[in-house]
Amino acid sequence: MKRVAALYLPDWPIERLRQAERTAQSSPPEATPGAQLDALRTAAAAEQEQACSVPRGGGWRPGARWAREERARQIAELPAHQRPSPRELGRREEAAGNPFRPMQSDEVRSQVPAGEVPAKILPGTGRGTVGEAGGGGGPEARESIASGPLHQAASRLGPPPRSGEDFSVSPLLTSTRTGNRVLVAAACPAARALGVRPGMAVTEARAYGSGLDIRPADPAGDLAALHRLALMAARRWAPSVAVEDADTLLIDLTGVAHLHGGEARMARRIVRLLARRGYSARIAIADTPGAAWALAHFVARDAVLICPPGQHAAALAPLPIPALRVDPAAVELLRRLGVEQIGPLAAMPRAPLARRFGGALVTRLEQALGTLPEPLSPVVPREAISVQRRFVEPVATAEGIAHWIGALVPELCAALEAAGLGARAVELVADRVDGVPQRIRIGLARASRDCLHLIRLIARRIEDVEPGYGIDAITLHVRRAEPLAAQPFDERLDEEAKPDLAPLADTLATRIGSRRLWRSRPVESDVPERSVGRDGVLDPPERSGPKIRPGDVRQLLRAAPPDPWRPDWPRPARLLARPERLDHVLAELPDQPPRRFTWRGRTIRVVRADGPERIAGEWWRRSVETHAVRDYFRVEDEGGHRYWLFRRGDGERGVTGDLSWYLHGLFG
Repeated sequence: MKRVAALYLPDWPIERLRQAERTAQSSPPEATPGAQLDALRTAAAAEQEQACSVPRGGGWRPGARWAREERARQIAELPAHQRPSPRELGRREEAAGNPFRPMQSDEVRSQVPAGEVPAKILPGTGRGTVGEAGGGGGPEARESIASGPLHQAASRLGPPPRSGEDFSVSPLLTSTRTGNRVLVAAACPAARALGVRPGMAVTEARAYGSGLDIRPADPAGDLAALHRLALMAARRWAPSVAVEDADTLLIDLTGVAHLHGGEARMARRIVRLLARRGYSARIAIADTPGAAWALAHFVARDAVLICPPGQHAAALAPLPIPALRVDPAAVELLRRLGVEQIGPLAAMPRAPLARRFGGALVTRLEQALGTLPEPLSPVVPREAISVQRRFVEPVATAEGIAHWIGALVPELCAALEAAGLGARAVELVADRVDGVPQRIRIGLARASRDCLHLIRLIARRIEDVEPGYGIDAITLHVRRAEPLAAQPFDERLDEEAKPDLAPLADTLATRIGSRRLWRSRPVESDVPERSVGRDGVLDPPERSGPKIRPGDVRQLLRAAPPDPWRPDWPRPARLLARPERLDHVLAELPDQPPRRFTWRGRTIRVVRADGPERIAGEWWRRSVETHAVRDYFRVEDEGGHRYWLFRRGDGERGVTGDLSWYLHGLFG
């Protein structure tokens, strides 16, 4: 029987903004926009490893039974004079019990273990709240849940806990423009507690509170982030996941729930995973996607709501008509006719409904009841591109490896072209007979799928492969790729034609390593050693600074890119790693250049000089630079060599420096 789960994220736009703020505060400015979902993937991978008492990954869990027994065995093996005293053993490793008496709670909540997300079972099954192992509570819990209407039974467990909301900050709203009106698109729980509702005018919402934080809505960004979450769910939870609305995912659990410990346990794990990342969620599980969507949006007051198989029609009967996802005009017309619930609507003949309201209403009703199929449009995760060739006889020569590289790279480029991608990192894995793989990884400065260029880069690294007794298979993996469309081809050979530096950068990186190949970029600083940064060879210069809100002119000016280096004061292209001190300096104070100095044991006589260029310390960075001063000079010796050196201090005030001389760079 088909089972579908509706994952409803009621505050997805608000919590996405909150999570983006936390990520921006704890991550460098160059963090990618999907960093929070990367952290969610990491947490999902950790969630797959269920906590238990056996060692996993070389570690052990404090307080586990096997750890205590192992420790007791080790102590018993020690001689009597080396065993720890009872006083040393008095400290216990497990947590102490709660000294306070727990307060009496209602009979349903008392059956839920501490720290568990309660899973609600709809009436009609004789089962109560499901625990961690999938069992139910006591008979009192079963009676209280099974009695009364569906919405009353669900409301007894109370609203789900808000995991990602901080009521100490200003209430957050998002606004959208509709014609000449600015309306509230989404509101956080703190704002909704004040009376603000989505669809309300922003001017009316301001009357409910003076400290509202109103930001423009980003529906495209919310939908893109939800799509990335669906891709992650399709890789880890179920192969069929569809994006239904801007805040809902439909997950097909048919045939996969038992792999995660059952429906209730799987749903609780998903809710806990999202809660740890700051997202509140509700999950409803039913036989049809329409029923699961309706229960998640209109019934679920708890984190998990499970409709037993075959009971979705009874669960949908007391729900309002909007739970069918129909046109609001049809909902209003049905309300005028006195039909406000799905139960009376389902009892009506279908032909008059189709003639009066169209086929959409009848289709949605039949899909929710399960008489018509509702196919999902699942997201399809992009598979990693790779090509492989296995051999009947092992290959052990460099010529054989080069031959098969030349045969595999065109296949890899054809796969990249079909996907519209260009490779940025390619890895060759050669599987040896003895099971020890040999790896060659190359990086490209720019996305490319040029076969000859990739063959040349990989062929230069063949000497790094140790074939041993032979190689059984060779595989090429695309480890990193970027979209690559058709590129314009320039056949000009004149001086105005810009040379393509990407092949040269790739060749140099293959020989000397990618970490030794970089490009200097200007940084906004007057101190020479701080005014130079490192970038990729072909990467555009990055803009560092805070994120800009619309209309914030001061932040816009603060986040502007720094000015390039000033050409009126020439400086060396490369500075020394650390300024080197000069000895035996002969100079006239306060503003004259040196006449003679000793550097690295060699005495240098100055014949020409220019300066000084005075640079003050950056007092806003370090307090010791409040009065610091450097006077830089460009000097030339008798052999024509030019040096860039400075003196600490202005030559008049002792607080500015100790008048010591340093060499900072050499001119070419």
